[in-house]
Amino acid sequence: MCTLDGCGSHRDMPPIPLAETDRRAFLAGTMALPLATVLAFPDLAHAQAARLEPVNVTTKTGGKVSGVIAMPKQLPAPAVILIHEWWGLNDQIKSVAAELAEQGYIALAVDLYGGTVARSPDEAQAAMKAVDSKEATESLAGAVDYLRGHKDSTGKVGTVGWCFGGGWSLNTALAAPVDACVVYYGSVAKKAGELQNLHCPVLGQFGTEDDHINKEMVEGFEAELKKAGKSELFTAYWYDADHAFANPTGARYDAEDAKLAWDRTTEFLHQYLSARS
Repeated sequence: MCTLDGCGSHRDMPPIPLAETDRRAFLAGTMALPLATVLAFPDLAHAQAARLEPVNVTTKTGGKVSGVIAMPKQLPAPAVILIHEWWGLNDQIKSVAAELAEQGYIALAVDLYGGTVARSPDEAQAAMKAVDSKEATESLAGAVDYLRGHKDSTGKVGTVGWCFGGGWSLNTALAAPVDACVVYYGSVAKKAGELQNLHCPVLGQFGTEDDHINKEMVEGFEAELKKAGKSELFTAYWYDADHAFANPTGARYDAEDAKLAWDRTTEFLHQYLSARS
């Protein structure tokens, strides 16, 4: 989860050069651009997000999973579940799903807010508090089942989440058999007993200036993993940055650390999901 101040308030991005011809080509769908460039321009992120297909899945227990899906060019392919920040399933997260599809994954960005996209910290806080943990767990486990059984899937599934979604990325790995889990500054406040069901490697990305998802929490997680005999499953990276440092629409965005964290994320997913390069 995020602090009550949110994941950074929206601000003007530092200028990123973009030729008008490149903008028009991207909007027309005839040219690809780096993820950081797409995320820096709302119209580009919106255009990228609009290309994804909506998906609605009924779980084995009758629950619902909704979101959007991006398919890679080469199939079959491994799959990745993306779990949004407390803002909801917005164009930013959808654009990241599109980028993962470009890298060779079936990318499913789930919506735990039922279509709500928050525009203010108060709206985000209310939407986050409205999430029923049991229903969210069922939905995410259902998403894993869906992707494992997808006709174009290799059966390998990973999870990636940011902030609110970072905690739910870990929760998914505890609730369903996944092959890799990435946590961007999400809650890892778990006890050894809860970690007995963890069987996949976990990559954690954290900021040293984060007051909430801090060293104390992460070190406590490491201690509980040790008690559970699971220490070897966890790798943590720390950045001289604040919470939400990878969100390019936020005041705490750190471009250099965001790129390094993304490179580590994609290397980790490739290692454990065996995506084509």
